[in-house]
Amino acid sequence: MPDHKVIVESNAKAVMRDGTVLRADIYRPEGGGKYPGILCRTPYQKLTPRYVELATSLASRGYVAVIQDQRGRYASDGDYIWMWRDRTENFDEADGYDSCEWVAELPWCEGSVGTFGHSNASWLAWHLIGSQPPSLKAGLISGIFKDAMDLNFGVFETGRRLEWTYMMAADMRRKAEDPTGPHTPAVAMQRWDDVERGKYIWWLPLETIPGEIFSTLNDQLHAYYPEQNIEHSRFGEFHPRVTQPIYLITGWWDRLIGTVDNYQGVVENAPDELKGQHRLIIGPWGHDATQYERKIGPVDHGPDADSKYADLISDWYDFQFKGVSNHFNSEDPVQLFVLGADKWRGEREWPLARTEYTEFFLHSGGHANTVMGDGTLSTDAPAVESPDQYKYDPQDPVMSLMRSDSQAAPVDQSPHDHRRDIVVYQTPPLKEDIEVTGPIQLKLWARTDGLDTDWTAKLAVVYEDGLAVNLTYGIMRAEYRKGYENPALLEPGELYEYSIKLNPTGILFKKGQRIRLYVSSSDFPNFDRNHNTGKPFWSDAELRVAQQAVFHDADHPSRLILPVIPA
Repeated sequence: MPDHKVIVESNAKAVMRDGTVLRADIYRPEGGGKYPGILCRTPYQKLTPRYVELATSLASRGYVAVIQDQRGRYASDGDYIWMWRDRTENFDEADGYDSCEWVAELPWCEGSVGTFGHSNASWLAWHLIGSQPPSLKAGLISGIFKDAMDLNFGVFETGRRLEWTYMMAADMRRKAEDPTGPHTPAVAMQRWDDVERGKYIWWLPLETIPGEIFSTLNDQLHAYYPEQNIEHSRFGEFHPRVTQPIYLITGWWDRLIGTVDNYQGVVENAPDELKGQHRLIIGPWGHDATQYERKIGPVDHGPDADSKYADLISDWYDFQFKGVSNHFNSEDPVQLFVLGADKWRGEREWPLARTEYTEFFLHSGGHANTVMGDGTLSTDAPAVESPDQYKYDPQDPVMSLMRSDSQAAPVDQSPHDHRRDIVVYQTPPLKEDIEVTGPIQLKLWARTDGLDTDWTAKLAVVYEDGLAVNLTYGIMRAEYRKGYENPALLEPGELYEYSIKLNPTGILFKKGQRIRLYVSSSDFPNFDRNHNTGKPFWSDAELRVAQQAVFHDADHPSRLILPVIPA
């Protein structure tokens, strides 16, 4: 339990190897003694309330908690290069190494250092880990992808990315004394929601958005646009360099659930001395990192779902640095919160070795449009069936059902029940419980009359009272059907089989509930609208209506492959 009074050293200077000064706030226990250090490097301002609260809590538990502004951000000197930019001048590894060793030499630090950071701060944590500083003895990563292209399925995240850039530009405007927009993130987020969002997510072409909207980040945003078919960053390259235990944290609705891929990577590349030491936890959470709460969206997952980020961090480092005997001594390395059962369960590996990958075939009489259509899901293979058809108009896309800050969350799906450009396939009420835990794939046979288009997939649970709540999603930009490195336009009117990856989930579908699959061609602004023209999305102002067809007959068996866990 927290028992130390806390002293804060503000704007402590760390000089990097090139002479640039980075500044950090140091939270430490009052009085004498030395403690393990925990370093968070962030682009989101070290004085943000969540960092102040978190660092104070960690210091009160007997740690030297250091929150450092990234190079070029807020109190730190230098030029900021954002995470999506071509990394020809990559200071993140060098700065991470130098900052870690600086923390180790602080007079209150015993010499052992850990790191943490959520989302973009975990980007910096990965670069620190990959730099292999000798004082780094353990790591904690939460809410970050393994491969940037897998994060967005190769499709620009219009809502989140424009909002994020506008918010990040607030500090750039402040430093440049630029009067054209907000100077603080809070004001920027409010203005984006109230004023700018409704204008710029619809702007065509995207590359002509006025440069002053994103201040000095505009050039970096423009460099990002045309690189959607190029891999920006792969943390897999760091996995063989890991020389300390890593704890990875994510949630079933975390939009960066590629965290599980990082876990697989460090486990597969672990040297003998690290075998079995890495940990993964997946909770019933979204992309948050202060308070993981039991109720997210319309469903309450019970008291076992409640967790605090500070507790997760301190438990890990108590175990690693202080020799405290806690749950890490005895529990399995993978901890999953199984939705529906609303309980935690330990596993030895991910994905689960006992998984039975089961094909649920799409069926209909050709009228699966809307939730009132005749689309079904079953393990019976199809015979002679008519395709389902709909019109995808990018001027009237299926709007994303998500949080106001453009983050994924469980949401009541009924606002889209009427849309005829969504084809719906669902099981009858289940006769027995079925657990689905692991990676999910949709094999979709489909046809369009365009040179390019998108295919979206969303998996949902339908409760006995009819409430449908999304569990996971995926999208396939047709030109990437052969991989991101091999884009190829379509032959209009030709039938193709697409392999659509959905994010993993973990749920016990209960007797009486339904498993529902939504298939469409847009999820905007979670993902940019496909213009159906085959032209580069960032410079194309044309929007073309596409005629779509989903096939599910004996020769073209569209099927959802679910990771069923035997009872």
